[in-house]
Amino acid sequence: MTRHLITSAIPYINGIKHLGNLIGSQLPADLYARYQRGRGNEVLFLCATDEHGTPAELAAAKAGKPVADYCAEMHAVQAEIARGFRLSFDHFGRSSSPQNHALTQHFAGKLADNGLIREVSEKQVYSITDGRFLPDRYIEGTCPNCGYDKARGDQCENCTKQLDPTDLIDPRSAISGSTDLEVRETKHLYLCQSALKDDLDKWIDSKTDWPVLTTSIAKKWLHDGDGLQDRGITRDLDWGIPVKRGDQDWPGMEGKVFYVWFDAPIEYIACAGEWAEANGKSDADWQRWWRTDKGAADVRYTQFMGKDNVPFHTLSFPATILGSGEPWKLVDHLKSFNYLNYDGGQFSTSQGRGIFMDQALDILPADYWRWWLLSHAPESSDSEFTWENFQVSVNKDLADVLGNFVSRITKFCRSKFGEAVPQGGSYGPAETTLIADLTTRIRAYETFMEAMEVRKSAQELRAIWSLGNEYLQAAAPWSTFKTDPEQAAAQTRLALCLIPIYAALSAPFIPDASASILASMKLDNFDWPEDVDAALAALQAGHAFDVPEVLFAKISDEDREDWQQRFAGIRT
Repeated sequence: MTRHLITSAIPYINGIKHLGNLIGSQLPADLYARYQRGRGNEVLFLCATDEHGTPAELAAAKAGKPVADYCAEMHAVQAEIARGFRLSFDHFGRSSSPQNHALTQHFAGKLADNGLIREVSEKQVYSITDGRFLPDRYIEGTCPNCGYDKARGDQCENCTKQLDPTDLIDPRSAISGSTDLEVRETKHLYLCQSALKDDLDKWIDSKTDWPVLTTSIAKKWLHDGDGLQDRGITRDLDWGIPVKRGDQDWPGMEGKVFYVWFDAPIEYIACAGEWAEANGKSDADWQRWWRTDKGAADVRYTQFMGKDNVPFHTLSFPATILGSGEPWKLVDHLKSFNYLNYDGGQFSTSQGRGIFMDQALDILPADYWRWWLLSHAPESSDSEFTWENFQVSVNKDLADVLGNFVSRITKFCRSKFGEAVPQGGSYGPAETTLIADLTTRIRAYETFMEAMEVRKSAQELRAIWSLGNEYLQAAAPWSTFKTDPEQAAAQTRLALCLIPIYAALSAPFIPDASASILASMKLDNFDWPEDVDAALAALQAGHAFDVPEVLFAKISDEDREDWQQRFAGIRT
């Protein structure tokens, strides 16, 4: 048994996320966590809401609520939606937790002790109208790199270039829209990332199995232009983790908070502490996942995120851990994703464009969305959601292949042998070939899942489902029954024995359908088919089953057209 620590990029608290956010981190992380659990491995799967910084303050102000209350409410909303999509987090934490406050302040103190924090006097935009400094996302304007006119002061979401607020062309306040801005001086703390450039370079070079998307982004930041720059870790905001040096006050930093990019990744670690507290466990229980001196040396740590988050996770967060000089676990594999676009445009939470997670669950069960998103994951390039493609994929893959197979064989068995696995007959060459093909396909599926090749895993799983239909077509037990009922019983028995195997293999992708299939076969669970022959013999003759309800209702043209119109791209 191996131990897997899995984290997905933590979503901002400001509103409900869209399907692009879901496939960019949380859903593929859940797929991998479910797979590793299914193989009998020990898994700790963590995620949280990212609650600090400008997005939280702006969203709370828009909602007319105190920011702490807004964050508590939205955390509950996001947690409920995550449950709706069957995201199997061991804990869904909060970056505003006491654990993250203490740990962020601890890391800052260690970095300062090691000479990796410096104080900088800098010019910052101040809004006369709003009577406050306007850091990062409080400023909007035109990106100097690509010309996008809604770029934020920390990053352009169009071209992903990291920005400083003073870089924007024609800047305006995101609070009031005022252009009555001026530049004033303020003091902030900077993390000396440049001093860790060589260490980070060597570390990234050692990750030969990382996606090219991940390493190319990291290398670009390390070497392009002036190379890796020092980065501010504090902000003039009210909401956030107060700046402290460990548990001591930090002179000159009164009234400031840590910048959200600094505290948010630390929440991955803090979330494990929250998990331990919520489950009555000790500090040693979470430290065995995160401290290499306390049991985490044999842990494999995998992160999942969209490509816009790669710089923070390949450079800034590792710089925090390396710079602390403490034995914290560094990521072993970072799986990054491109963007999912929506019907000819981009998904965007801030612009309210696309179909959002709550809307998706209102119209169809989670498995429909999980299957389409994972089987079309934007791995090697951006991918696009269209309602036509969604309809075709659900109808052909889920309804016509998997659903049809389960329905066909259980109904046939009921009509000829009753609702129990029949006895009699023996396997011949066709059955031997099926078992060999099935074994080959399952081993390939495992290889793709281990490698986190999401699309290829989905293709292989669909091919495994297809083997059952192809066998039924060729064997035609309904015809065999007329001349050789005993042989028809053997054919039917083998096909029925495929059903729980399909349930086990499909559970990481479509957990609800998998559970329904097992329930129809009157099974509480079914082990992963390490030995395919043994798995095919698990259902003994006489084992009772129920013919299941329709597993997947097809999407009609009328429904597709209705949804296409309802979700034309703008969420009001």
